[in-house]
Amino acid sequence: MASPLDIIGITKTFGKGERQVEVLKHIDIRVEPGEFLILVGPSGCGKSTLLNIIAGLDEPIGGEIRIGGNNVVGVAPKDRDIAMVFQSYALYPTMTVAQNIGFALEMRKVPMPQREQLIAEVAAMLQIEHLLDRRPSQLSGGQRQRVAMGRALARKPQLFLFDEPLSNLDAKLRVEMRAEIKRLHQASGITSVYVTHDQIEAMTLGSRIAVMKGGVVQQLGTPSEIYDTPANTFVATFIGSPTMNLVNGGAAANGFAVAGALLPLDCPAPEAQLGLRPEHLSLDADAPWRGEVSVVEPTGADTYVIVKTVAGDVVLRCPPQAGVQPGEHVGLAVNAQAASWFHPATGDRLHA
Repeated sequence: MASPLDIIGITKTFGKGERQVEVLKHIDIRVEPGEFLILVGPSGCGKSTLLNIIAGLDEPIGGEIRIGGNNVVGVAPKDRDIAMVFQSYALYPTMTVAQNIGFALEMRKVPMPQREQLIAEVAAMLQIEHLLDRRPSQLSGGQRQRVAMGRALARKPQLFLFDEPLSNLDAKLRVEMRAEIKRLHQASGITSVYVTHDQIEAMTLGSRIAVMKGGVVQQLGTPSEIYDTPANTFVATFIGSPTMNLVNGGAAANGFAVAGALLPLDCPAPEAQLGLRPEHLSLDADAPWRGEVSVVEPTGADTYVIVKTVAGDVVLRCPPQAGVQPGEHVGLAVNAQAASWFHPATGDRLHA
């Protein structure tokens, strides 16, 4: 049965005196049994430090980590019943794949017949049965990462921790391994926490996402909540590729005034930043908001069009055959129902 994880008031500082820096600021997150939580944010936001504290590789100065209801702060990593997958694979080079997968079981004095059965089950799940007699030096990067996950799976822990496991792989293999990790989680049902700086990984893998900045959780929610209703402009611009367009303007009698154009939008404040995802803008010859096409970027399934306006550059996600060229003057239509609004000074989300 999957176990819950409770992160309660976790605080962490590095340094002393004037050089002391608070890297985690009273983090509170409840991870439900069987949930896949993503910790995402830029370098230095505190996500890896939080994972290390959960794992027992570092200790907080305040707060509790509860795994299955038990506070494990001060408990050695080996006694927390967790399994961790690193970006470096951390395989034993002199051992075969089978020996690597079964090493933790051997250390736990699991009998040989049971150990062999677990290794076989995990190898079948990961589709690496044909690799069991090889050593890590004879494997590709993706195969090594499968072995590292197999070693973690074989233990059947209460909690899985992933520390940027795909960052050393090439782009094609990352896509394949993302799907593999998601499939494994669905099959095992083990509560998991996954650290990444890649927002695509966060959106595709997570049951919920915790977006972090400066040691603070900026927003905690499902991928759709994070993408559709970002809590502030940091989340709005960190999650999503291309990023959300932000445009300054103000409320007018019949809409939202931006750079000399009046958009048919209900602005919730006298002044605001309008947030629009690239797919919520479209080309319309009759639209009052106008600009000049500066860049056209075909990607196959979509074409990104960058339009220079008086309010700044905006990016549109258009059909493959956008039918525009750099230098053309175009009108921009807005999907009013998809608009996000933010306070121009604080960046916090405004509610209509």
